[in-house]
Amino acid sequence: MKTHEVNLRVRYQETDQMGVVYHANYLVWMEVGRSEYMRKLGMPYTTFEKNNIYLPVIKAYCEYKSPAFYDNIIRVVTRVASLKELKITFNYTIFREEEKEQTLLASGETEHAFVNNLGKPQILKKHNPFLWRRLLEVVEGVEDL
Repeated sequence: MKTHEVNLRVRYQETDQMGVVYHANYLVWMEVGRSEYMRKLGMPYTTFEKNNIYLPVIKAYCEYKSPAFYDNIIRVVTRVASLKELKITFNYTIFREEEKEQTLLASGETEHAFVNNLGKPQILKKHNPFLWRRLLEVVEGVEDL
């Protein structure tokens, strides 16, 4: 399975009074990683929404390893972990980029359902075979990012 990487700089507003990145911001960074991954595939969320498919988060997990601080450069590595007819799961690894090394900050996962605009589950394979095949290519490693 292919991965996609995006670099971000920690903003002051993302830190708490101790100068450490507030824990919920890691989920925001995962969203950035996921959005950029899908955009790189040529399937931004707007493509799904135009086809009446939405991807709400139904599970989220984050394990924190080391803190991030204001002005750090971080790298979010995203990959599709699994694809099923009703849901897709992404894995994330977040690193702090330093001069000659990198530090693992966190790892996590989000699971998303395929639903329509009314929140009803949609079998993507039936609802939109094109998007299903495109995602399947990525999961099977056909796509080269």
